[in-house]
Amino acid sequence: MSEEQEESLFEAPPMGEQERMVEAILFASVEPVTIRELSDRMPHGADPAEALVYLKKRYEGRGVHLVRVGDAWAIRTAGDLGFLMQKETVETRKLSRAAIETLAIVAYHQPVTRAEIEEIRGVSVSRGTVDQLIEMEWIRFGRRRMTPGRPVTFVVTQGFLDHFGLENARDLPGLKELRSAGLLDNRPLPGAAVGSDDEDDEDESPEGQNELFED
Repeated sequence: MSEEQEESLFEAPPMGEQERMVEAILFASVEPVTIRELSDRMPHGADPAEALVYLKKRYEGRGVHLVRVGDAWAIRTAGDLGFLMQKETVETRKLSRAAIETLAIVAYHQPVTRAEIEEIRGVSVSRGTVDQLIEMEWIRFGRRRMTPGRPVTFVVTQGFLDHFGLENARDLPGLKELRSAGLLDNRPLPGAAVGSDDEDDEDESPEGQNELFED
């Protein structure tokens, strides 16, 4: 093999070809893909980050958009065309008040421990509530705190961000409403008695639940 042929093996593909590669990978991926994952799949010398910039511009004004989800990227239907994807029968997933409050606290306070969630809500958090949110892949375990007992923390997942069309947790809506409800105060709700989620769930009605948490 000549020296010129050897150099060609390490030469990055043209940017237009890199865009096509990134596009193909994202279309074939159900989950958002990180730049590192793109780089691992693409030829040596490729620059997926730069290809994403060009590809994002190319999709502006189209029926699908290139969107950032946390530290990953995905191709999603344009927001104003979402109504075209709706089915005649819409299945709504109901969450208990305990689950909604726990999810909101994790999203706005992450990383947060179980004890901190209980302090904010004013009631103990049942294992079932946390397990449900983990099973739905909306929250996950974070790093342990370097405090006595090294309690585990909880954070929202990339799946949560993707489900609600958020780039990161800072884009969460309803901050003012959550503050007025007392969910963002680092203390129990005024007048709240310490109990358990199990007590809340027994007489919990789905009416009045925040539509943000409906599929």
